[in-house]
Amino acid sequence: MDTDIGALTTVFTEFYYWVTVALMFLIHVGFCMYEVGASRHKNHLHTLMKNSMLIPLVTITWFFFGWWIYWAFPGGPGITGGLGHPDPSIAAAYAPWGESMVPRLDDRISGVFWAAFLLFAWTAASIVSGAVIERIRSFAFWLFAILIGSVTWSIDAAWGWHYNGWMVQVLGYHDAYASGVIHGIAGGCALGVLVVLGPRLGKFAADGTPRDIRPHNPWLVCVGLFLIYTGFWGFYVACNVPVATTDFIGGQITGATQTATTIYLTPTTLSAITMNFLMSLSGGMLVGYMVSRADAFWTYSGGLAGIITASAGNDLYHPIQSMIIGGIGTWGCYKLHFWVENKFKIDDAVGAVAVHGYAGFIGLVLAGFVLWGHPASPYEGFASITPWGQFAGAVIMFWVLGFLPAWILAKILAAANLLRIPREVELLGLDFGTIKDAEAARKDVIATEQQLA
Repeated sequence: MDTDIGALTTVFTEFYYWVTVALMFLIHVGFCMYEVGASRHKNHLHTLMKNSMLIPLVTITWFFFGWWIYWAFPGGPGITGGLGHPDPSIAAAYAPWGESMVPRLDDRISGVFWAAFLLFAWTAASIVSGAVIERIRSFAFWLFAILIGSVTWSIDAAWGWHYNGWMVQVLGYHDAYASGVIHGIAGGCALGVLVVLGPRLGKFAADGTPRDIRPHNPWLVCVGLFLIYTGFWGFYVACNVPVATTDFIGGQITGATQTATTIYLTPTTLSAITMNFLMSLSGGMLVGYMVSRADAFWTYSGGLAGIITASAGNDLYHPIQSMIIGGIGTWGCYKLHFWVENKFKIDDAVGAVAVHGYAGFIGLVLAGFVLWGHPASPYEGFASITPWGQFAGAVIMFWVLGFLPAWILAKILAAANLLRIPREVELLGLDFGTIKDAEAARKDVIATEQQLA
């Protein structure tokens, strides 16, 4: 910081990412409230602790290898050359013993940037958490949280969110605010677990008809979702790079210094994403209200689905496009949720696969058509945005990196009888550690009722 301008830029960037971390923490608060509100009394503590404990587990694994994966593999497994293969010294700096992984006075950015990406990892794991409530073992879920939070999400971010990622170079993949990079992969991961985990007891009647297990506390669900909306502001802002100079972008952008760029280093502004965020939220809520016939759960979830659908191109859309695309994605994910539930007997307790996975997939594909031919990157020689490139990217995010690894791990855990809570415990409630504890609690309740009688 040898000039006043340099000092101001550094301080602003440091504080910029620090604020996004604080805001994104509200996403996790919201998920905890949301899931507890959606679960039944007998499962509240299990639901809460299952989600809360992913924080230390993903944080530690993200420090030891997740962040390094992001910097080490943007070129994929030998798929591309050139810019796709970074300088090895860059990745080495982000190994747990690297020079950028300790507090330093001459590097004020690496720590807060690391933390912003860590909160993305928490979000991906929390999305999976809601789908599997009331029947998964905590140990099993925590393995899935580490898998997506510190391995598969790191890989997909390296491939499709790193400015040198091979998907950006070869496919023209564009996903500015993570329709696929976070939400698509998390929805696919949740589906991979659910296929093996099976439905909650009593979810389906003997003839296969699904029963509606209503949220225990709709008010808590509402507040939780509104906190997720609030945290999403930090999420969107953290997807940008503030005060990027033309030198930093390798001279690929000419003209004045940009106050903000996307993760791909293409110019944007906070004004653009603010308008588009609100319009996609509004489009999603309106369609959610209409298609669900004023069901509160799906109205508020529709707002989230609208944001997620439009996120892939919300740096480039007109606000009216954001509203329409958000509405289309909400309608599509709502219809797909109930079709999959009826057809394949998949019990997604909070609609996470639909709201995040299906909406994210739809959003990527729509961006391919709406933004067809637009540059995906400021770097010369990178592919432009196309429908087929976006569709291929959606498949990679949802199915290849989301569904497949989670399904394989779920099959292994199920074979070892480590995936699902025993039937007896599930009936009595997961807040009891063992069947013996649950039976003792039941006897205490009966004894108390007899005394009161």
